[in-house]
Amino acid sequence: MIKNIIFDMGGVVFDLSTEEPIRRFEALGVDDARTWLDPFHQNGLFGQLEGGLISCEEFRAGLSKAIGKELTHAQCEYAWKGFIQNLPQKNLDKLAELRRRGYRLFLLSNTNPYITAWAHSPEFSLTATGSSAVIPDSDRKSNRSGRPMDDWFDHLYFSCDMVLMKPAPEIFQRVLKEQHLDPAETLFVDDSPANTAAAAALGLHTMCPQGNSDWTIPIDNFLSINK
Repeated sequence: MIKNIIFDMGGVVFDLSTEEPIRRFEALGVDDARTWLDPFHQNGLFGQLEGGLISCEEFRAGLSKAIGKELTHAQCEYAWKGFIQNLPQKNLDKLAELRRRGYRLFLLSNTNPYITAWAHSPEFSLTATGSSAVIPDSDRKSNRSGRPMDDWFDHLYFSCDMVLMKPAPEIFQRVLKEQHLDPAETLFVDDSPANTAAAAALGLHTMCPQGNSDWTIPIDNFLSINK
């Protein structure tokens, strides 16, 4: 029986753009941005930032040095947030519904402090698009006022904070241990086959929807089968 669900962020909770961050970094003068940026795993300075090995300031300074032009924190933030293509309201509705049904929800994402700052801020829910059909009126009002991603999950886990990255087994083991989760009672939802394979090897149930696809109906079907 599934009691816990761990979600990926980009491509699952919000729709992920692979081209927009490349375009924005290229506009800043990072001509080889496509070499360093990837939908699932970044490289070079970008990977060091997502892996928690360097700070935002160290990333900004390092990238400025690499391109021979001083970049600001705001410019780097804008470029990184190009990954955020769309936040469907129906995804938030489904997360809220799952919690009302008694599931414990967690988020586990390879990401960086620029994105986590957005996730932890009221700006998160203000990004949502589309109508809401299932959340109470009080929640709709609060959502319009701005709510952080934290409000939809029991805990958020980010690679840059953990100094671990998917698909390393250790990142899953840490979440399981800290939250006292039984892998046999836990579903992991991620659009990366490598990540879901790593979770499955540890005994977790897995779903691997195509990135940016509608997972809200398939997850109900999965949970119904695995009661």
